[in-house]
Amino acid sequence: MSVASPGKAQRRIASDVGGTFTDVAIFEETTGRIQLGKTLTTPSRLIDGMGKAVEKAGTAFADAHLFLHGTTVAINALLERKGARTALVTTRGFRDIYEIGRVNRPEAYNLFFRKHRPLIERALRFEVGERVLPSGEVLRPLDDAELASVAALLERERIQAVAILFLHSYRNPDHEIRARDFFRRRLPGVFVTASHELSQEYREFERTSTVAANAYIGPRVQEYLTETGAFLDEVGFPGTFLVVQSTGGLYDASQASRECIRMLESGPAAGVIGTRELCAATGLKNAIAFDMGGTTAKAGVILSGVELTAGQVMVGGYAEGLPIQMPMIDIQEVGTGGGSIARVMTGGAIRVGPDSAGAVPGPVCYGGGGTEPTVTDANLVLGRLPADLFLGGEMTLDLAGAQKALREKIAEPLGLSLGDAADGIIRIAVTQMANVVKRVTTERGLDARDFAMVAYGGAGPLHAALVARELQIARVIIPNAPGHFSAYGMLVTDLRRDFVRTLFACLSDAPFETFDRIFEEMRRRGSEEVRNAAANIADLQLKYAADMRYIGQEHAVAVEIPGELFAARDIAGIKARFDEVHAQRYGYASPDEGAEVVSLRLSVIGAIPKPRQAPIESSDKADADAALIGSRPVEFGILGGRRDAPVYHRNRLLAGHRIGGPALVCEYASTTVLAPGDRLLVDRLGNLDITVEPSQC
Repeated sequence: MSVASPGKAQRRIASDVGGTFTDVAIFEETTGRIQLGKTLTTPSRLIDGMGKAVEKAGTAFADAHLFLHGTTVAINALLERKGARTALVTTRGFRDIYEIGRVNRPEAYNLFFRKHRPLIERALRFEVGERVLPSGEVLRPLDDAELASVAALLERERIQAVAILFLHSYRNPDHEIRARDFFRRRLPGVFVTASHELSQEYREFERTSTVAANAYIGPRVQEYLTETGAFLDEVGFPGTFLVVQSTGGLYDASQASRECIRMLESGPAAGVIGTRELCAATGLKNAIAFDMGGTTAKAGVILSGVELTAGQVMVGGYAEGLPIQMPMIDIQEVGTGGGSIARVMTGGAIRVGPDSAGAVPGPVCYGGGGTEPTVTDANLVLGRLPADLFLGGEMTLDLAGAQKALREKIAEPLGLSLGDAADGIIRIAVTQMANVVKRVTTERGLDARDFAMVAYGGAGPLHAALVARELQIARVIIPNAPGHFSAYGMLVTDLRRDFVRTLFACLSDAPFETFDRIFEEMRRRGSEEVRNAAANIADLQLKYAADMRYIGQEHAVAVEIPGELFAARDIAGIKARFDEVHAQRYGYASPDEGAEVVSLRLSVIGAIPKPRQAPIESSDKADADAALIGSRPVEFGILGGRRDAPVYHRNRLLAGHRIGGPALVCEYASTTVLAPGDRLLVDRLGNLDITVEPSQC
C-alpha cells in the first residue's frame, strides 16, 4: 500500500489486536509508505504478538514517535465475566437499582427469559447516607465516618475495584469526588472510579451500570496497559502511546487506564473511521462498514459521509445485556468469524459460533491442534480459500485435515456430502452476518439497499458478496489491504474527547446563555486534554449535538446541530433538525409539537496529519491477464455449482482492470471471492469495486 506523504519525517505504528490475528500498519511520514505486518495473536501475552508483527513489517518501536493501539481486552473481560472482585458504593436506599434495572421484557411470553445479571453481587453493594437533589443542592451531607466503615468492609472482603454512584452526581459531583479521594487514600492498590468521571447524564440505572463495568474491567485493563507501557520502555520507544476509543478517536493511555470503558469497541471503531476516510476519498456518501475477522463480524454505518454514533449500547444484547452510557460509534457484532466453530445440535441443526477456535488452537486447517470444523475450514474445502496462498504462502493450510473434520463432525452425522456440509456452514454464517447489518440499518430506519458495502478484515472479502446478496446490496468495495484495514483506520483517526451534560429545557424558551456556558466549559476541558495528549495537533474541530424529544416523551434522540444554529439562537432551525432525525428513526415527525432539550453534547477533535491514499498505476487495457496466476475448481453452491475459477494476484492489478466472476483475487492477508455473474473494476486508488449480479441480489 502506498499513500501521498504529508511531508513530515516521522513514523507511526498502529496495532489492532484481535481474537485470532494481530495486525500492524506502520506509516512512514517522510515517504508516505505504509508497511504491514500480521501474526497470530498470543493470548497468554498479547504484547508478544504485537512485537512479532512489528518485526514482520520490517521496523522497530524505537523508530516511531506514535504508537496507536486498539484491543479487545476490555470487551472480552466484560463479555467473558473475567473482571475484578468489585464493590459498589451508592446512596442509601438505592443499592438495588443495579438489579432492578428497567424491567425490560422484549418477549412477554418467553418462559425462558432471564433478566440481566449484574457484574456486582448484592452482598458487595454498600450504602452511605448522603443525598443530593436534582438541582444539585445538598440535602444530606456525606459522612466521612460512614466511608471509613465501608472501607473497613471493603478491606475485609478483599475488594479489587470500587465503583461509586451517588444520586444526581451528574449535577453536583462533590460527594463522589470526596468519596473517590477517600477510598484511594485508604485502599492503595484498589481501582476506584466514580460515575461523574464517565457520564454526566441523568438515568441512575444506566450510570450505575456504566461505572460498575468500568470498575469491573479496570484492574485487567490497567494491568494490560501498564504491561504494554513497560514493554515500550524496554524496546526504547521514545514517543506517545495512544489508545483508540469506541468513538473512533484517540486518547492518552493514562486516561485509558482510568476510563477503561471508553475503549470497549476500539478496534472495530477504527475500521469504521477507515471506511469514512475511504468514502471521502472515493466520493461515496453512504456505506456499510462490514468487518469480519477470525472471531466476530461487525457492522457500522457511514451516512452522508459521517459515522453513525450512539449515546448508549447494551453489551450482551437488548434482552439480557447491561447498558453502557457512553458516546460510541454504533457498531453491532455477532460471534461469526473465520474461526467460528460449526456443530450439529440436537434435532440435526447446524450451529455456527459464537464459540471460536481463536488463535490457539485455531481452525483445523491451521495445523495448531484444532479438531472442530470452522468457517475457515469450510471455505478451504469449497476451494474458495487457496491452501498454498494463505498469508502470502507463509502458512500452508491443511486441506486434508479440514476435510476429515467436516466429514466426521458435520457431513456424516447429517447424511450430507462434504460439499453440501461446507456450503451449509457458509450459508448459515452469511445469514447471521446479514442480520447484524440489518441491526445497524433497519433499526435506524435505513434501507441497506441504499448503501454500498465496504468489506474488510481477513475474512470479510471472502463473504462480502454473499452477505450483499442476502441484503440485496448491489455494490461491494474491498479496500487496499483489507486484512489490515482496522489498523490502517487508526492511522487516519484523530484525538478526540466527547462530553455530555444533562440539562432539561423547553426549546421554545431555551436558555441559550446557559447553553453557551456549558459548551464553553466542555470546549475548554476538551481542548486542554486533546492538546496534552499529543504535540502535533493540526487544528481543533468542534461538533455540537443535543439529545431532544417531543414534550411528553420519555426517550430522546441525539441530533447533530451546527454550532451556528446555537450561536444564532435559531430555534426553528434546531427544531427542524430534530424533526428530520425523528422521522428517519421512527418513521414520523410532529413539526407542530413542542420539543425539549434533555442533554447537550460536544465533541472536541484534535486533527493530526493523516496518510492520504495515492492513485495506483493505471492500465489502458481492461483485461487483467497480467495478474492471472492460475485456475482452480471452486464450489459456489446455489450460485453456480462447481466451476473453474481463475485466480488473480491483487498486487499485479492496475486501475481500470476488469474481472468477471467466477474468480478469486488473492493477496497477503485475504481472498476476495467473485461468484458467477459478479463484475469487478479496479478503481484509481486500487480498491476493488464489485457489482453484484442483479438477478442474484
